[in-house]
Amino acid sequence: MAVPGRKPKPALQVVREGNPGHRPVREGSRVPPSELAEPDWTEYFPEIKVGRKPRAPRGADDLELQEYKDEVAAWMRLKLAAEASDAGRAAAAREWATVIPVLQRAIGLAGVDRSVAVDYCVCVARLEWCERRLSVEGLITMGQRGPCKNPLTTVAAQYRTQLKAYVGELGLSPSARGRIAPPEGGDDDDDGSVFD
Repeated sequence: MAVPGRKPKPALQVVREGNPGHRPVREGSRVPPSELAEPDWTEYFPEIKVGRKPRAPRGADDLELQEYKDEVAAWMRLKLAAEASDAGRAAAAREWATVIPVLQRAIGLAGVDRSVAVDYCVCVARLEWCERRLSVEGLITMGQRGPCKNPLTTVAAQYRTQLKAYVGELGLSPSARGRIAPPEGGDDDDDGSVFD
């Protein structure tokens, strides 16, 4: 059951932005700072070996020709999966290196948040690959009944919806950043904490 009204801001966000209304700040649960280790991306995007493309049989009958077409279709699916996996590893690692250190410092992302951070990076990587394939294949493909919407548009929309949830939860949108004031003291902190 949803609770009416605005979602409460996390305590750390209230501290950073200030509390002009002097409302009580709900601390919530505290998480001690801990190491947030980058995962081995091959667990999520395994390395896939793709063999040689099947050769067309010479002088084949209809059955052999259909078997060849099935083999080529399976080879193409495996090749696309390998490309997606390679691209996913690179994109997830790039997103982790770019965003996660900032979130650790800005919002206190810690080791207990690892699964959220990993899932966010996987989501970004898969969405990026879907968009790349849509650029190559086009938005319209040929189906059994003629031209139809590329199924990757549906997959991309689902990942975009999930990404939107992560953006809201992690404060990654430009509007969320605009509401957060930088901590007083700038970079003069001795211990590197942004919340002191």
